[in-house]
Amino acid sequence: MSTTMTTIDTGRHGVPLPRLIKVEIRKSFDTRAGRWFSASILIICALALALFAIFAEPGFYDYQEMASIAGGILGFFLPIILIMLVTAEWGQRTGLVTFTLEPRRSRVVVAKLAAGTLISLAVLALAFGIATLATAFAGVIRDGDVSWSMDSNVILNFVLANIFGVLVGFAIAMLLMNTAAAIVVYILYSLVLPTVLGILSAVIDGFADIVPWVDFNTAQEPLFTGDFKLDGQEWAQLAVTGLIWLVIPLTLGIWRLLRAEVK
Repeated sequence: MSTTMTTIDTGRHGVPLPRLIKVEIRKSFDTRAGRWFSASILIICALALALFAIFAEPGFYDYQEMASIAGGILGFFLPIILIMLVTAEWGQRTGLVTFTLEPRRSRVVVAKLAAGTLISLAVLALAFGIATLATAFAGVIRDGDVSWSMDSNVILNFVLANIFGVLVGFAIAMLLMNTAAAIVVYILYSLVLPTVLGILSAVIDGFADIVPWVDFNTAQEPLFTGDFKLDGQEWAQLAVTGLIWLVIPLTLGIWRLLRAEVK
């Protein structure tokens, strides 16, 4: 009996990064849960804008307002898609296949992050598209009493805020590696925490001045209000809260994923 020895070329380049990114994007929508969740988001967004076009007070029928609503709805749910993408490797036990085909986990992390960013930009474009249809619909039912103006800073701020949201969801998913737990934590971070801090700000003197330095959501509010421009202090608040809620969890999450045992 003879034994055939197979030499493994350790110098191979592995799966090309663009292919990994395409695979990660496809994995976000290939599952039944991913498809239904994505469809549900679009339906909710369309219904919300339709109701707004019908019942909003005069003066609010403008493209910028529609885009703000669409971007807010899609931007809130978008990180959950990324959470499902990241945690599926562990919850559905596909990590063994993924990391066998591409043993260098850092490349998989980069591919997932790049896929999330591209999906975010695509969702943003979709939000503006839905807003265009909603504004046109409002124009029909309001005899053309709509405005198509758009502040130039709104587009940049929407891109920035969506990327922030995706990165936060990505960081939570990497840190917890469990779909249910990551979604719960994301909802607590997005909805419950700002509400609790708002209540504390109303009952504790001076607490409102502290909140923008500790809450990432509050620090992002100037991106959507006023003249859509941040001053020096607001940029500092965004940097400090981003370090707390984004950089540190993301660093710990990547560290954990690179060292976690794949089963």
